Amino acid sequence: MPGTSAILLNGIRLLLLAEALIAVWRGVLPAVFISLAALALTLLPGLLASRVGLRLPPSFLAAIALFVLATLYLGEVYDFYNRFWWWDLVLHFGSAMGFGILGFLLIFMLFQGDRYAAPPWALGVLSFCVALAVGTLWEIFEYAMDTLFGFNMMKSGLPDTMGDLMVDAVGAALAAGAGVVYLLGRAGRLGAPFDLFIETNRARFRKVLARRKQG
Repeated sequence: MPGTSAILLNGIRLLLLAEALIAVWRGVLPAVFISLAALALTLLPGLLASRVGLRLPPSFLAAIALFVLATLYLGEVYDFYNRFWWWDLVLHFGSAMGFGILGFLLIFMLFQGDRYAAPPWALGVLSFCVALAVGTLWEIFEYAMDTLFGFNMMKSGLPDTMGDLMVDAVGAALAAGAGVVYLLGRAGRLGAPFDLFIETNRARFRKVLARRKQG
């Protein structure tokens, strides 16, 4: 029986597909494009992860799909960015936190917990850079959509972009700090996302898990 995360993920995908079909029937081409692009983005993370031999937990995939739904579908099709002034800031903060945590886990996986090769603070700095880079790429994507298709994703232009990047930096810094605290063994329940990813990809964290058993 599928869990809550899987039900949420499939529900979002079905909603986007249904909205794309409705937009086709109504002849609203921008809505068709946005709905299909959002649907593709909910599928892409799992496909990319499987290509490199990783598994993303269902809760991770559901969180990504929820973010895509809120950003592209609700934000652009239903104009939530203009209806709620805080919508863009909340999404940028949440995405920076998410990509910061995921970036930290991927970098941690590469070093297999070798503190000599990469101490916790170094992993934190690298994950911060990864999350901020993703935020920057998103701003480039917004600029491209506005320029090529006439959208208004950048809203007020440079002030909006710089505000988004500053919020991204705060979220990325908090995620990096959470990763450092996790490696120091002081995260408590806040370490649940890290533990979940490691347990889902045990083959990639053999040295880490073996070291924990010995400790």
